[in-house]
Parts: sequence; structure tokens; C-alpha cells
Amino acid sequence: MLPRFPNINLSRQPGRQYSNISSRFSSQGKDAFEIQRDLAEILTACRFYVELTLDGSKDGVDGLFMECKGFKVAQEVVEFTEVFPEPWGKAKRGMLHTSKLPGAKTTIDNISLRRGLSGSETLWNWLNAVQEGNWEKQRRNGSITVYRQNGNMGALFQFENAWPISYSVTDNTASSSELACEELEIACEVFKRVSPP
Repeated sequence: MLPRFPNINLSRQPGRQYSNISSRFSSQGKDAFEIQRDLAEILTACRFYVELTLDGSKDGVDGLFMECKGFKVAQEVVEFTEVFPEPWGKAKRGMLHTSKLPGAKTTIDNISLRRGLSGSETLWNWLNAVQEGNWEKQRRNGSITVYRQNGNMGALFQFENAWPISYSVTDNTASSSELACEELEIACEVFKRVSPP
């Protein structure tokens, strides 16, 4: 026998909640499909596109990446301690109070882009141009778009003044059946989330 919970009707509660949502959107002239669209959708990590155009590249070749990571912006925290006249422990005064305030520095992590190794040399040539001292003209702007299940834009991130700092290729072994990949790490000065157009 199932236990009884007073004042809780499990059979009616979900329906009542949904009917409230449905009536709220119906009053705005929206049908069931529009209701679902307007509710929050959790995006999947596999539906993304990187927009990055490099010198000497062909259409679309620089946006085909298997993996991109390192999207993090952090605000510096300044912590300081003050002494107040209130009692502290057995002492009549000297209570310590610690506060945290945002500092002046904002750190942006480097972005790593990984894709299958092919005949394209655009990523290597980008790093090579920086190593030859032409780094100021090699700064690029780009974006990362995460798509919804219906193919529309769900989230859009932009990075600015990016340039490569490292390039690596996966290790090769005769016993491996994995794809050979190349990975490029880039540093950027601006990383922000913007509303999709």
C-alpha cells in the first residue's frame, strides 16, 4: 500500500501547472508549438559552428572543428580585512570582518580549436606568420554559435583580436585506429556572449 501524503494531489498538480502555462500563452495568441519554442531549451554541446576566416583559406574550411573549449571569463577578486570596534571572542574590541570586491583585472582563458588533420595548412600558416613577427596583422575576430534542435541559433559567442599561441598534432602509432587531429590554441582580448540576430 502506498503511503498517503496530505494536501498533495499528484494526479492533478502537473496538469494544473501546465494549464496555467497554456492559458497564459493562449491569451497571447500562441499555439502549442509556439509555447514549446518560448520555453527554455537546453542546448546540446555537439551542435556548434566556429566562424573564423584566415588568409589563404577556402570557404568554410576554418569553421569545421570537432571540438572547441576554453570559454571562460573570470573577474579578479580583491579581498581585504578590516578591524571593527565590536567585541571579538574574549576581547572587548577588535572584531575582524573580511570583504570581497571586484578588482580591475578580467582574465580570459585561451581557446582551443581541434579538428581532423587534413591537407589544409591554414592553421599552421597562421601560427607561422605570428612567429615571423607579423603578429599585429594576424589578429582575427570570430564567433562560436550553438544551435537549437530545429537549426536556429540558440547562443552566440564572439571573440576579438585573437592570435595563435600554440599548434599541436596527435601522436601517431601503427596500432591506433583513431583519426589524426590538429589542435590550435589561440589567445583573445575580448570574449563575450551576444544575442543571436
